[in-house]
Amino acid sequence: MAEWQRYLDENQARFQAELLEFLRIPSVSALPDRAGDVEHAAVWVADRMRAAGIEHVEIFPTAGHPVVCGDWRHASGKPTILIYGHFDTQPADPVELWDSPPFQPVVKEGRVYARGSTDDKGNMLIPILSVEALLKTGSALPVNVRFIFEGQEEIGSPQIPAFVAAHRDRLLCDVVVSADGSQWGEDQPALWVGCKGLCGLQIDVQGAAADLHSGTYGGAVQNPIHALAQILASMRDPRGRICVNGFYNDVIPLTDADRESIAAVPFDESAYKKDLDVDDLFGEAGYSPLERAWARPTLEVNGIWGGFQGDGVKTVLPSSAHAKITCRLVAEQIPDRVLDAVEAHVREHAPPGVRIVIQRFPASARPYRMPVDHPDNRIPHGVLTEMYGKEPYYIRTGGTVPVYRLFLDELGVYTVTFAFGLEDERLHAPNEFFRLSSFQRGQRAYCRLLEEWS
Repeated sequence: MAEWQRYLDENQARFQAELLEFLRIPSVSALPDRAGDVEHAAVWVADRMRAAGIEHVEIFPTAGHPVVCGDWRHASGKPTILIYGHFDTQPADPVELWDSPPFQPVVKEGRVYARGSTDDKGNMLIPILSVEALLKTGSALPVNVRFIFEGQEEIGSPQIPAFVAAHRDRLLCDVVVSADGSQWGEDQPALWVGCKGLCGLQIDVQGAAADLHSGTYGGAVQNPIHALAQILASMRDPRGRICVNGFYNDVIPLTDADRESIAAVPFDESAYKKDLDVDDLFGEAGYSPLERAWARPTLEVNGIWGGFQGDGVKTVLPSSAHAKITCRLVAEQIPDRVLDAVEAHVREHAPPGVRIVIQRFPASARPYRMPVDHPDNRIPHGVLTEMYGKEPYYIRTGGTVPVYRLFLDELGVYTVTFAFGLEDERLHAPNEFFRLSSFQRGQRAYCRLLEEWS
């Protein structure tokens, strides 16, 4: 048994206690009254990095939530690995649906239940512990390591582009390894090779200056809810194709190799529908469900409101109606171009009698795509094969990790997702949890990854 393996085994109880301590910090980046808790989490991370033997640890303030960086760079002639993660969490609402308080972690049946346990505190703590094990048992690392942990990923990392540009020299590396992500299953590894970009806007449709009596004015003036419904219905045809002119202009079509790679990942449509409790699937014609979810762009209405919302009937003709829309983007779509196209479509299809106001959401991200055969996938592929006893799938995600494309554009390197959460662990939902078996496996995997990359 390797000395680092023995060290991990002997200290596992302490590591798990530290994880629970970390999870008790309600570092919710979306809530202004939790800003102090996000800073508390940054201090906790910085202290834990120093205790592990990581050097030059520093907390950097931003115009929003802080960033924590550190490094260990004494492996002359060896590669430099930049490890990324985030210590902020989603809000816990609705709290009443939790079986236990979301920031009072509970361990049961080999799982730790708490907000942030799988996304991303449990995962981002893993490489810190692995570095500690290697340093405490050998006094040196086999490669050079840099770290960047942020406190604003869950709100779209709005200050991170400026931070990376300003601190580029401190972050230069040969490859980025992300501790934010997941594996395919408890017994099946995966490597991510793509994630979608993101942009969004709100449509405000204004009619009369105030709500009107629907009998007195109905049929004489435009109803903003009807106008909004007409606009939204025009955006997608019955077969799922987006009808916004120019929306697909920058989309790179799927190649035969792309489709073969996606088809190699097992997909049970019946089980998928049963799990979601839906009668049928829907999406752009000509593509499989995984192709649509992973590699085709989407335009979705995320919220819609207007008029009377209470019990019973109030016979008003509402003065306004509103909708929130987000688009998930694929290579090489550019958020501003997509938003330009959507805004033009809205104005073109707005009926007479209403005024349109469009508000673009500030956080956006470009899509990320890594070639399956890129050399940086070779070593992680081998380590995961060793850890799981089978080769990883190459997968994409419909979600967005803004920093992946940022690192590619600013640092010129790809990001390998090397994280051990699972999709069933209720990230962003009540009763989020993280498997302690994955917590332990991840520590061993990071030690092996750093050894092999030397």
